[in-house]
Amino acid sequence: MRTVIAGGHGKIAQRLERLLSARGDEVAGLIRSPGQAEDLRANGAEPVVCDLESVTTEELAGHLAGADAVVFAAGAGPGSGPDRKESVDRDAAVKLADAAAAAGVGRYLIVSSMGADREPPPGTDPVFAGYLRAKAAADDAVRARSDLAWTILRPGALTDDPGTGEVELAPHTGRGSVTRDDVAAVLLALLDTPGTAGHVLELIGGSDPVGRAVAAVAKPG
Repeated sequence: MRTVIAGGHGKIAQRLERLLSARGDEVAGLIRSPGQAEDLRANGAEPVVCDLESVTTEELAGHLAGADAVVFAAGAGPGSGPDRKESVDRDAAVKLADAAAAAGVGRYLIVSSMGADREPPPGTDPVFAGYLRAKAAADDAVRARSDLAWTILRPGALTDDPGTGEVELAPHTGRGSVTRDDVAAVLLALLDTPGTAGHVLELIGGSDPVGRAVAAVAKPG
């Protein structure tokens, strides 16, 4: 299996790269900076320098050629303004979906955010509100597609604590936190479970082993 991860130098992406590589899969990470390449190689991943904001859909599709799955784990990141929330968290996610379809990559996973399913409440920090709206718009665009076997994962508050291997995964979980280790483990299990295509899932820490949690939400067959 070959998986291409957009936002390949992100914290979740690097964890997923290590998991995929450790089991012998091919994995490539799309990165903006050539200076991040050695980190990806250390994870067992192929670095591909690609600026998601400026690359054309056709060029991006070329980077995805031969892939079995694509994961959108990119983000404008802390300190970025509303414009980049739209150009990365929204537009780049949609562009990646377009490129995946053009390249014949059927499986598309997108790391979204809990709270993207509703309008931010009054008093929400404007930049964070813009982030949630950008994520919501990307999710809506992906959900409207019939040419991709998509899954949308909406983790709760992310932590760098060691993973527990136990989570709660459901269309609605209620608010909570989850480790980045466990998010990566769930993404790996989702890639392995075609029956999770077409699902929008929230994820927080819980008491179900990852494999059982993913199997429980998969469609039969």
